[in-house]
Amino acid sequence: MPKKPSKSPAGKGRRTPATKPAQIAAKRPKAISKGASKASPDLSQERIVRALETIAAHLAAQGKPVVERESFKQADAYVWHPDGRLAAVPRVSRVELFLLKGVDRMRDILMENTERFANGLPANNALLWGARGMGKSSLVKAAHASINADRKPADKLKLIEIHREDIESLPALMEQLRASSFRFIVFCDDLSFDGNDASYKSLKAVLEGGIEGRPENVILYATSNRRHLLAREMIENERSTAINPGEAVEEKVSLSDRFGLWLGFHRCSQDEYLAMVRGYCSHFGVKIDDEALEREALEWSTTRGSRSGRVAWQFVQELAGRLGVRLATN
Repeated sequence: MPKKPSKSPAGKGRRTPATKPAQIAAKRPKAISKGASKASPDLSQERIVRALETIAAHLAAQGKPVVERESFKQADAYVWHPDGRLAAVPRVSRVELFLLKGVDRMRDILMENTERFANGLPANNALLWGARGMGKSSLVKAAHASINADRKPADKLKLIEIHREDIESLPALMEQLRASSFRFIVFCDDLSFDGNDASYKSLKAVLEGGIEGRPENVILYATSNRRHLLAREMIENERSTAINPGEAVEEKVSLSDRFGLWLGFHRCSQDEYLAMVRGYCSHFGVKIDDEALEREALEWSTTRGSRSGRVAWQFVQELAGRLGVRLATN
């Protein structure tokens, strides 16, 4: 006989397996919706913050160059900082052009190139390389001052120094200078590259290799003790480890080829060294018997182990200090 279904007391019936999934399914959406409702305010706040940060970044990027271009009227020289700042230099540490002795040929070439550039004519980037203390950086600063001497404020060249360790930010500097009505000499003192330093590629791109290239209103002057800007061991290492040594070396040596002017500075002779000393003494009013001056100047250079414009200037500083003469440079 067929079994009769068992009866259970009212309100106390057993839950069949079929009812469990239905109840779980009914509860699941509610649990998810609660979780979503709790997270949605946080997600919305994050999106708002991100959107505001993006807007602020775009506004800063658009506004900064305008401020910097206006500031070019404040001074004739600036120092570039990789965070995008151009710090004005109200007084450049320099010497007069006529006080630089033993570099007549390099002086004339650089002056001619700089004057052409200042007049809006084609001019070359310049690499001043060679012996230490022979007036490479002094010549750049003196040429800039000499060119600006008789120019109206709107026509003056601006000198911007970029430090060697900030070369990777050079493209950002070019972007700021490109839209300006002024003309600029971007100057890097003691430029060289060692080891695995790949920042020279930024310089190569700016000089002549990039899509945008060097702005027409910008010229680059650099000084270095090395003709090819790279340490010999750096070049030799490339030659020994590369699959094609010739190509590897060519890539690094080609950096200095991007400078149209190579101006070599060599150690000065004794006569040139003494001419530097006498020139400084005459200009600053340091009075001493010529025979004693020559003897002391030669003794000073012997103790330093070299003769150069820097050694001559250091001797004159020592001599002026002993004689109580103040040296007032421009």
